[in-house]
Amino acid sequence: MLKYVLLGSLNYQALTGYQLKQWVDSATSHFWYAQTSQIYRTLDALEKDGLLTSEIQEQEDRPDRRLYHLTDAGRADLRRWLAQPMTEIEPTKDSLLVRLFFSAQLDKNTILTQLRVQRALRQQQLTLYSGDINAMIAAGVEHNPQLKRDALLWDATRRLGEMGEEVYIRWLDETIQRIEDEF
Repeated sequence: MLKYVLLGSLNYQALTGYQLKQWVDSATSHFWYAQTSQIYRTLDALEKDGLLTSEIQEQEDRPDRRLYHLTDAGRADLRRWLAQPMTEIEPTKDSLLVRLFFSAQLDKNTILTQLRVQRALRQQQLTLYSGDINAMIAAGVEHNPQLKRDALLWDATRRLGEMGEEVYIRWLDETIQRIEDEF
C-alpha cells in the first residue's frame, strides 16, 4: 500500500524523500503511515521498477538532495490500481480491543483508567479531524482551486475519520458505563 501512497503523492508534484515523509505524516498518517526507512526502501524499489525517476539537486549551503518524479509508467500503474474495485473488507488491528478482551483478571479501576485515557486520546483525534485537518483542506483549495475534486475526496477521508472517532467515543462511553455498573 505504501507504494501507492508514494505514487499518489508524486502524482501532484516531484518531492524529495524528506518531503514525502512530511506528506505522509500530514496527509495520510491518519489512515496510512510509514517510517522513514520504509519510504526510502520503497522509493528505491519503485525507481528500479521504472515507476519513478530521481535526480540529484545540488544545494549550496545544504547537502545535495534527491528529487523523485513520477514516470508515465508510474502514473499508469497508479490509475490501474485506483480503478480496481476493492472486493474484500480489510482486517483491522486494535490494541485496545486485544487488551480489553483479556482484561477480566484486572481490577475495575485499572480497566476504567485505560478506557478513560483512550477516550481522551480519541477526543483529541476527533478535534484534530474537525478542526485542523478540515482547515488544511479548505486552505489547500483556496490556494489551489484546481484541487477542488481532490479536496472533495480528501474531505471524504477526513469525514470518515471524524465519524469513526465519534463512534469509538460513543462505544468507550458505553463500555465505561457498563463496567461501572456491572463489573
